[in-house]
Amino acid sequence: MKASNALRGISRRDLFKLSGQYGMSSVLLGASALTGAVTIADVAKAAESSYEKRFAKEPKHTFKLGAAGFNQRNLLIERAGVLEFARDLESRTDGEIRVEFIGDNQICGQTSCVEKTQSGIVDMYAASTQNSAGGAPYLNVLDYAYMFRSRADQYYFLYSPESVALLRDPLEKRHGLKFLFSHAELRGLQMGSSFQDRETVTSIEELFGTKNRVTGTQLGRIAMDLLNLNPVPVAWEETLDGLKQGLIDGAETWASAVAYANMSPVVSQSVDLRFFCGTEHTSMSASAFDSLSGELQDAVMESSYLAQVHVQAANEAALVNTVGASNPQKPNTIFAENGVRVAELDAEQIKMAEEMCSPEFQPEPWAQWRERLNNWSGGRDTYQEIYDVARQNTHTLAENVEPRRWWKA
Repeated sequence: MKASNALRGISRRDLFKLSGQYGMSSVLLGASALTGAVTIADVAKAAESSYEKRFAKEPKHTFKLGAAGFNQRNLLIERAGVLEFARDLESRTDGEIRVEFIGDNQICGQTSCVEKTQSGIVDMYAASTQNSAGGAPYLNVLDYAYMFRSRADQYYFLYSPESVALLRDPLEKRHGLKFLFSHAELRGLQMGSSFQDRETVTSIEELFGTKNRVTGTQLGRIAMDLLNLNPVPVAWEETLDGLKQGLIDGAETWASAVAYANMSPVVSQSVDLRFFCGTEHTSMSASAFDSLSGELQDAVMESSYLAQVHVQAANEAALVNTVGASNPQKPNTIFAENGVRVAELDAEQIKMAEEMCSPEFQPEPWAQWRERLNNWSGGRDTYQEIYDVARQNTHTLAENVEPRRWWKA
């Protein structure tokens, strides 16, 4: 059964009615623990149980978590781990920390959540690092082209103690954000109506000259320019219409993002270019983290670790069983139901793309940003050092990467 069916038949109106009684967070946290086909009575019972548990005592800290466009339904498609993190943190601290989950773009969107966290409107946020790079430019450090070979490399880096010096500490010092955990996929091109009647893409030359949406990542634009992909800044919320109307040929994003954002009906081919990171991360205001006692800080880190382990396993499964990002595709997946073809490029084509756009083979276009990021990191060679850490990974399957508590060397 497709995971997105879990709340099918339950209207948004009914969910909002329950939210008025128990609060949105209690409804979402309760419903997210349910499996299979559920009724409104099941959700109401779960929400009541969640509410009673969460409000059994007065919390010492209440944190708002702005979760961009996420909700209980689409977090079963792209497994970003946000609800699991919130639920575990409340349980782990016996209610001393309460997390108010605010999704569906109600308090912030993909590009604004980072700034609202920095300004104290929310205390935590979930959004892609690429869309957040406008407000926190150090997040560009993840976006060097072909720095990661696979999702396994990405998880290996996120778990590594080296990620503290290369990603987490500079982000905290420069932008006041504590990077907690992230999902990991690699970006490709999601082609719209103009590729509907074309043969499935097998070479990068077929993509040259197309017009494609780009996120807030400055480094992603460098890679797209070098690959002759004509990057056009388009807000995430406007991308679906752009693809549908043919205003753009494609969009650089990843497979589960297409599925969770209901873009599958307007995407004809998902080209697995894998040219830079797609990382839906959760971060926390460093000042909010610093306001906690040592014991509660430890709890935040342990809940982040649990969420990271959950995401690693759950998103790998969802890509095949829910999204349909595989060849052959499983029936009844989102891609299969909407006729989205997965265009896999062979190793020779990926190597060609890498040689066209990566800092290893084309250093000059990256030099200015590389120097800037190196200075922000305290003098580390960010590209080379992250590249080297990723190459320490010996696993080809992401689910086989060993979880590690990255803050414990």
